[in-house]
Amino acid sequence: MEQEIEIRNSKEALSRVKKNGTEVQYFLYPEFEVHTNKIPPGSIQDWHCHQQVEEVIVVTSGKISIETIENATLERAEVKQGDVLRVKNSIHRLVNRNRTSASFIVFRFVPQGVSQADIIKNDKCDCEEFVKKILGD
Repeated sequence: MEQEIEIRNSKEALSRVKKNGTEVQYFLYPEFEVHTNKIPPGSIQDWHCHQQVEEVIVVTSGKISIETIENATLERAEVKQGDVLRVKNSIHRLVNRNRTSASFIVFRFVPQGVSQADIIKNDKCDCEEFVKKILGD
């Protein structure tokens, strides 16, 4: 029977240190991927893009720059703790120009081109009464 809640810790992650010094812990699932990253000061990722994968990046500490090539022009945005980036198929890289490390979480998935907004907004079910009956509260 499949577990309803799956907890995975860092020991179970596929851990790598990239050539730029970024420490990555990959958590792989059949329909998506999550990885945590710690990018050291002065580190620059290689330029890259994705053909089908979309990334959502949440900065969890520090500050980084996202650089993109848009219409043959370099675009740069500074992002900080709490900011969320949605990266589609642009040519991009992340840069840490600061004196301290920065951390971020990347959620990677292959979008299906169909809006799931209604499901996402309305999927929560209230289970308070059910749980009270079970637990006798």
